[in-house]
Amino acid sequence: MKKGSCIVIDGVACRITDTQVSRPGKHGHAKYRVTAVGLLDDKKRDVVMPGHDHVETPIIEKRTASVLSIAGDVANVMDIENYETFEMKIPEELKADVGEGKNILYWIILGERVMKQIKTE
Repeated sequence: MKKGSCIVIDGVACRITDTQVSRPGKHGHAKYRVTAVGLLDDKKRDVVMPGHDHVETPIIEKRTASVLSIAGDVANVMDIENYETFEMKIPEELKADVGEGKNILYWIILGERVMKQIKTE
């Protein structure tokens, strides 16, 4: 586990911001304290675990889609590779730039789709 890598904490995909290692005691094991920030909700999470524990890492798929229509803060988009259509919530920072016919980059994290940026030609 390195700073900047991804890990699943309490069923949420997070990016590690800090790790600390405590020394083992007389009969104990070394402990890791991991501080991470959620990729989707930006909440800070802390977890303490033994040094020999296995951890889950999320699989993040990065894909491209084309915006078909916009209704309020929801965009109807079509994946460019498999032509699947679905709706996505538009993040606050992208509302001004998203328009019909534009291509976007979205991530699939633990089964949830998140719009990340506008692709430029």
